[in-house]
Amino acid sequence: MNEAGAAVAAGAGRSARSADPCSFVIFGASGDLTRRLLIPALYNLAADGLLPDSFCVLGVARTPRTHEGFRAYLEKELREFAKRKVDDAVAAKLFACVSYFQGEGDDPKTYETLRQELERVEQARGTKGNRLFYLATPPSAFAPISIRLAQSGLARESNGAWRRIIIEKPFGTDLASARALNRQLLDVLDEHQLYRIDHYLGKETVQNIMALRFANGLFEPIWNRDHIDHVQITVTEALTVESRGKFYDATGALRDMVPNHLFQLLSLVAMEPPVRFEASAVRGEKADLLDATQVQSEADALRNSVRAQYADGSIANKPVEGYRKSKDVRPDSTTETYVALKLMIDNWRWAGVPFYLRTGKALHAQDTEVAIKFKQAPFAMFRETPIDRLAQNFLVLGIQPDECISLQFNAKIPGPTIALSGVDMTFKYEDYFQVAPSTGYETLIYDCMIGDAILFQRADGIEAGWRVVQPFIDAWRHAGAQGLVIYPAGSEGPKEADELLARDGRRWRPIG
Repeated sequence: MNEAGAAVAAGAGRSARSADPCSFVIFGASGDLTRRLLIPALYNLAADGLLPDSFCVLGVARTPRTHEGFRAYLEKELREFAKRKVDDAVAAKLFACVSYFQGEGDDPKTYETLRQELERVEQARGTKGNRLFYLATPPSAFAPISIRLAQSGLARESNGAWRRIIIEKPFGTDLASARALNRQLLDVLDEHQLYRIDHYLGKETVQNIMALRFANGLFEPIWNRDHIDHVQITVTEALTVESRGKFYDATGALRDMVPNHLFQLLSLVAMEPPVRFEASAVRGEKADLLDATQVQSEADALRNSVRAQYADGSIANKPVEGYRKSKDVRPDSTTETYVALKLMIDNWRWAGVPFYLRTGKALHAQDTEVAIKFKQAPFAMFRETPIDRLAQNFLVLGIQPDECISLQFNAKIPGPTIALSGVDMTFKYEDYFQVAPSTGYETLIYDCMIGDAILFQRADGIEAGWRVVQPFIDAWRHAGAQGLVIYPAGSEGPKEADELLARDGRRWRPIG
């Protein structure tokens, strides 16, 4: 890392304060999310000195465990899933503040026991009554648990103490269910208490989109329809559905990925500059952007989308069975494992600029990126030279697996004749900053503890996203099996997705 990067990294470390004293209550504490991500994230925060001294973790789940048994279980899982080397002293300090009790989310007795446990640990740990409830549960439990927390008084803010609730995705399954869930939650809680989490927004490169756009006079003046030809947003996986067949067959790629992950990237890339860097301003602009995205007719939704499902194939030279052969998947399933969409935004900045989104499973590589394609320069001056075409100008924001920013442009090849070649300038985070490995949840949990909601979704933004997606849901439901196409596992996806861009005279960037 060079001197400038070291100075920036050191400055960032000095600016972060410890989070507010609080009790961290996890509903669904025996599940995969807790052991794979939440506990490793809390450990990383503790290792970085960002957890308060007055802090405790209280797990609630159906599995019978003692306090000691739960601590031992978490320590074992931490050593398996930690993203960095575990320091025994840090781990011991974290687990010393962990407790557990067995409870059902729909049982009123659970909340009376929870009250007693919270009062006990709050007195012992001095957490000042601040409480953060993390719902690491199935979506069907979001509203019932939130309502019980409100009715029991556990979520009531008083005497300067805050109460916050983190809700995982998916937030609804369509526009009607998202509206209903928002209504249920906002009947008993205030919007400022709700933190609708999307772990993609915890990734450094995603957060850097705002810095890239709004902190650089180089980019913002050309970030519009006059200079940008189109935008591609890609989130692909080499993983199959694995053991998640029951969930996935009822959900599909569209619901699972587009209203949250892909639309968060879309809104950050395309929103207007907020008047200030604070939650209300940033979230307002993101919601406005989704409001400006065209809501298509069902006929247009069919024409501007591709839905596909993977069949037998191979990934990394290993045979892979088709989606319909997966456990808990219907043998005649029409659930999509791949989606490609063409969207348009009806505002002054983006009029006429298409946004192409794609996401899929069982493809040949994991790849998450945003690619901004700039308009071609005039070719006239090169007409009498050996140059037959110019390389495309892309600004590529790599998010997974490589966190980087790459600019592609034309340069002259050394020599006595005029010849051009496309070249790359690439900035990689690992080359410039010393960034410790993370789960992606650290920033989000920390922000919730200090009350910064910039990276969390608001009710109006959730509903705006579902309004855009709803015509695709309806059109595909009415079409049934008709229109579902097949692609082999380990490929780049269906040829119909290539045709979606080809009819506009464009093509996807290669995956990976």
